[in-house]
Amino acid sequence: MDRAADAQELPRRIDLAGCSNLRDLGGYRGADGRRVRMGQLFRASSLAALTDADLEILGGLGLRTVVDLRGVAERERAPSCLLGPPPEVVSLPVEPTVGASLRDLLLRGNATGEDVLALLARAYDAYATEKLPQFRALLALAAAPERRPLLFHCTAGKDRTGFASALLLIALGVEREVVIEDYLATNRLWRRERSLPPGTPDAVAEALLSAHAPLLEAALDRAMAGHRDEAGFLAGALGLGPAALHALRAALLE
Repeated sequence: MDRAADAQELPRRIDLAGCSNLRDLGGYRGADGRRVRMGQLFRASSLAALTDADLEILGGLGLRTVVDLRGVAERERAPSCLLGPPPEVVSLPVEPTVGASLRDLLLRGNATGEDVLALLARAYDAYATEKLPQFRALLALAAAPERRPLLFHCTAGKDRTGFASALLLIALGVEREVVIEDYLATNRLWRRERSLPPGTPDAVAEALLSAHAPLLEAALDRAMAGHRDEAGFLAGALGLGPAALHALRAALLE
């Protein structure tokens, strides 16, 4: 199957009523032409509004671990809806760094889409720098056989989850162009289950609720800055030296 065919079939979405951005990270072509295994890694938006039917479908995935990337206040406002026997939930909070600024911006009334993108760029820069240890911890969980199948999520499944997905796919040898395509799939899959203040300008809402390739590209470049190459980044920043990387790929590629 060529890349054009891949693009038509992937990512594989799992339809739920209460979570519109749940998908399997499997199927993409990674290192040595092998494909990422299906049924092992999943990315999602909030799990706070799952229906009984959703819970049955989710239970069928056999999840052992759910990693919650949301901040403490986000989790308290919208606790995940997981019933028994539930997978172990691991909190790796990537606290919003521009939340107050964003609220002020939305309430100001004269904000532009460019203003929102500038704030989001600051958030993505934080993912690539001060918040990188949380993403490293997520990759360590994904690498542990006893932790899989594993699902990770934030609120929209767009920004923090998008950056995490990109790191995982890069570690598995997926081409960056394909990584970006997976990230942008949020724009057609996510139903934008997020309320904004009344009167929010359309351009502001569109900027805030969309995935933007330049943001992810810049964050990946920022994260890799100072490393001699991608292998150096994976080893130095993410703890995936040659042996660990080989084991990860052996487990998750076929």
